[in-house]
Amino acid sequence: MLERKKIIPLVLLSLSALSLSAFGQVPDHEKFLKAPSDEPQPGWKKGGQFTINLAQNSLTNWSAGGQNSLAVNGLLSLHANYGKGKSRWDSSLDLGYGLLKDGSYTGFRKTEDKIDFLSKYGWKAFDSFYFAGLVNFKTQMKPGYDYINESTQKRISAFFAPAYLQAALGFDYKPVPHLSAFMAPLSAKFTFVLDKEFSEAGAFGVEPGQALKSEMGGYLRLSYSRSDFKSDILKSVSLTTKLDLFSNYLDHPEDVDVSWETLIGLKVNKLLSVNLNTHLIYDADTLFPAADGSGDVAKVQFKEIFGAGLALTF
Repeated sequence: MLERKKIIPLVLLSLSALSLSAFGQVPDHEKFLKAPSDEPQPGWKKGGQFTINLAQNSLTNWSAGGQNSLAVNGLLSLHANYGKGKSRWDSSLDLGYGLLKDGSYTGFRKTEDKIDFLSKYGWKAFDSFYFAGLVNFKTQMKPGYDYINESTQKRISAFFAPAYLQAALGFDYKPVPHLSAFMAPLSAKFTFVLDKEFSEAGAFGVEPGQALKSEMGGYLRLSYSRSDFKSDILKSVSLTTKLDLFSNYLDHPEDVDVSWETLIGLKVNKLLSVNLNTHLIYDADTLFPAADGSGDVAKVQFKEIFGAGLALTF
């Protein structure tokens, strides 16, 4: 498990990687920025990708031991981007769901569940800077459980428990089409807990009995997405990484909320692909039992999904 004190080096490493990826591939930065091929075409650009990964394991009289298992993970990513004159409007929707069944438990267990919608509007101020506003909404579809043992499970989350809504105003720096650095000195974050059980327990940072927590602070979002690498080695590779940082001005501003998600895809042919998805989260309001049994503490959360399967781009 990653320690909280390691988050800052990870963030700095990601910033460096994004900068090197964006600018290290061309010798003449100014010429690259002004290249006609990098200018977004006016009008709407819509598309998406659907991927489904399968993993299956079957054992019969296997002396080394093990269990039968079946895992299915699906992801639907949609985008709609508009550009005309000085205006830029980018919207995306990511839906993900995954299930696992193995010999230890009856039925399926959830391994992935997300609803993530983002919409950002920008008006060009000068050079590569835009005045911009952003709205981001996140929640999940189904309840989540902590599987304590083969016969006991504890419900730890549900639809809209939690759900997060972020609204921010600031600047968007876009030196190249595939890189964005959105900086918002004024941002509001709303945490919804609409499930009665979790609300009464004061889960996810809300006051016991309340269904909403409001925060005001600063917000930074870095995103890099590219699938048109020129190198022969990376020609079939797509990379998307998103880093979100939020600091509450009024309550422990040093406790920065972190969400860092990365998706790497390797295209085998028109239909088959290999994918690696990682997601690191730190939120001081999301608590877990301490290892020494002394109470509940905030911890770094980390998820990794690796699989091969069907990929459709449209």
